[in-house]
Amino acid sequence: MVKFLRRGFFLLLLLLGGASFFGQANAQELVLDKQITAKAEVLEVLKQETKNIPGTDTKSNYQTLLVKILDGEEKGKEVTVENDYLNLEKGEIFYLVHTTNDLENRDYYSVSEPYRVTAVYFFVGLFIVCVICFGGRQGLRGIISLIASFFFIGYFLLPGITHGYSPVLVSIAVSSLIIILGSYITHGFNKTTTSAVVGMVVTIILTSFLAFFAISFARLSGFASEEAVYLNFDTRGQIDFAGLLLGGILIGLLGVLYDAAIGQAVSVDELHHVGPHLGRKAIYRRAIRIGREHIGALVNTLAIAYVGVSLPLLLLYSTSTSGFTMTINREIFATEIIRIMIGSIGLVLAVPITTLLAVLILIKEKPVSDPSLLEHEKQAIEEVEHTH
Repeated sequence: MVKFLRRGFFLLLLLLGGASFFGQANAQELVLDKQITAKAEVLEVLKQETKNIPGTDTKSNYQTLLVKILDGEEKGKEVTVENDYLNLEKGEIFYLVHTTNDLENRDYYSVSEPYRVTAVYFFVGLFIVCVICFGGRQGLRGIISLIASFFFIGYFLLPGITHGYSPVLVSIAVSSLIIILGSYITHGFNKTTTSAVVGMVVTIILTSFLAFFAISFARLSGFASEEAVYLNFDTRGQIDFAGLLLGGILIGLLGVLYDAAIGQAVSVDELHHVGPHLGRKAIYRRAIRIGREHIGALVNTLAIAYVGVSLPLLLLYSTSTSGFTMTINREIFATEIIRIMIGSIGLVLAVPITTLLAVLILIKEKPVSDPSLLEHEKQAIEEVEHTH
């Protein structure tokens, strides 16, 4: 935001020209603080106390720390830091921010973040070991697919949006790319994978239309979070945040959608191998029976996953004095509800779409001359209908 104001200010100076006094009077207001971040170690906790946060009755811990800077220009320097952000102990590593502003005579140190990199590396490594040990070759392919997905998001989706391209089109394109390459890397080039890929791409396109309608109908702006507001100022309003919200819905759907589509395609393939005498209609109905059980579990998984991410919002609602209708009308709540509903609808649509495409692609309809096989197929269809 400050960077945006600064650029706008200097542009105004160029247009007006000659307003030097105005420029000098406001230049000091726009001078940015200089901040340097470095790793540091707590040498000693000099003082620790609990007191109320100014203006509130909420208690917080305050510390005075003696720390040693471990890298950067001030490596080896020992400084005293006032810490009211998080509790630190002797010997703990964290990130320290040195803030200076010569015009306003500011020079102080503050705690930024605890050092979490070791924990992140540990659990990433543990995840890779578990996947390879228990997933074998298929697990390794899955990891390669995951890396490729992050690559496409980092080098195509994010730059495409920040360069002003439509978030909707970029999200659909990247989602399709992730689906196509990820599926073939993990499951190989075969008709089963192809049927799942086509089903997922069709589902993504249909879901994008539904999400577009939902965002327009609910009048969601995409500014429900502080991050969106800051990003808007940082990009000078060049990003379509409603479209960005739609893109987020599609990307969030990919993981569960992938599971459902591959599961249905494999089910059709296995049913065909077990009962090659069965026609498309019989196999479709049996595969849908499997898919319905899958839907029940996956929709619950998707909804609970979103609820887990939105847990602070639920706690905010539980402590709010506003009524239920007013609460869900707020954009921050309405956005999450619609995100869950659109994702779940897309997941439900994926089952019949992928199953139908898998049946058409994997099974060649052949005329059956043996009356006993025709009777067997008729009984199989009636059996499936009876179970419902």
